[in-house]
Amino acid sequence: MFEATRMLFIYVETPLHAGSGRGLGAVDLPIQRERTTNYPIVQASSLKGRMRGEARTKTKDNPSEEESAQGWLSKKEFLAIFGPEAGEGASEHAGAISLGDARVLLFPVRSLAGVFAWTTSVDALERFKRADQIANVKFDIAIPPEPGENTAWVNGDVLKASESVVLEEFCFTPNATHADKVKAIGEWLAQHALPQTNEYEYWRKALPQKLCILPENAFRDFVLYGTEVQTHIKIDPEKKTVAGGALWTSESLPTDTLLYAPVMATDARTKVNGNGMKADQVLQRVVDLKIDHTQLGGDETTGQGFVALRFSNGGGQ
Repeated sequence: MFEATRMLFIYVETPLHAGSGRGLGAVDLPIQRERTTNYPIVQASSLKGRMRGEARTKTKDNPSEEESAQGWLSKKEFLAIFGPEAGEGASEHAGAISLGDARVLLFPVRSLAGVFAWTTSVDALERFKRADQIANVKFDIAIPPEPGENTAWVNGDVLKASESVVLEEFCFTPNATHADKVKAIGEWLAQHALPQTNEYEYWRKALPQKLCILPENAFRDFVLYGTEVQTHIKIDPEKKTVAGGALWTSESLPTDTLLYAPVMATDARTKVNGNGMKADQVLQRVVDLKIDHTQLGGDETTGQGFVALRFSNGGGQ
């Protein structure tokens, strides 16, 4: 069993393509999705691999006390936390840290008023509350009931165009019956999920006003059909024209999507400097790496997949 847990929040800053291989539909390179809901996800193996890669850049054989205070890991700590690699004694013991799949919580949708709305649904919120039982982030906000068909729970008038909320080409009737709950959810996410740095101040203030809780079917359709699809070509280096047969499309999660993933730890399965690392120490060492930003998915050299990361505090705070 896992003895220590936290929640990792992932805020998408540039379109994120966590691919699932060659697609059979209209998009050549689709993103990873849940089988039953078709909600976008980033698989746990991708997250752990990226965290391992980031940690490796701050690992050395014998860091000084000053370097350790700055988050540097010793080689033994690195192997205790993430485990040995294949061909380097991987069968000796597993790593002490485990990550879950990153699931969508807020999905941005173009809005006729307010530029865009952060959409979610009762289903997505209840899934997050269920994950809270693992990560213990104390998301104890009351979730409103399912809105009626073509109805949206909102807080305030930022998203209202005349008497409607118009998202893409779809029209919803705004309902403020549960505005207090929508506001409370938005404020909680702004405080606990978004980065707390100065450049995010505008977004933290905007979130409670731009949060929109949709019917589950409408939210499912937006996360299925409202993603960003980019068309790519290949240029012939000699002729400087489009190469024949080199046209393809790739799907990405749009900028301003919010994802979450539980992060869990056990006591280390190998000793470090003669002592065993406890689970809470394992998680703290990962947090101390101060990985505030990283890159996930493909197309790194074209500026895709840059995300901001935030770990919840220990002790359910």
